Amino acid sequence: MQEDLKEPLNGLIEKYTELLLGESTPELQEKVKSWLIYTHIAKSMPPLAKHWNETYPAEKEKIKQLISEIKQLNEQHRAKLKTNNKES
Repeated sequence: MQEDLKEPLNGLIEKYTELLLGESTPELQEKVKSWLIYTHIAKSMPPLAKHWNETYPAEKEKIKQLISEIKQLNEQHRAKLKTNNKES
C-alpha cells in the first residue's frame, strides 16, 4: 500500500469498525477488513468467490463464521443504541 494512504485508510477502518460494532479494537478491525474484502469480492465477482470457496472449504466456513459474528455484533450494537435513544 502506498505510504500516503496507509494511515488515512487505517483511520477509516478504525472509525467504520467503531460505527459498525460499537468499539474498534485492533482484532475487530482485522475481522472487519476480512469481512469487507470477502463481501466486496463476493458481490462484485461471484465466480471468483465461488472458486475460492470450493478451493478452500475450511476457510469458507471460517468466513461464514466471521460474517455471522460481525452481523451479531452489529445487531447487538444497534439494539444498544436503540435502547440508549429510548432512554434519552
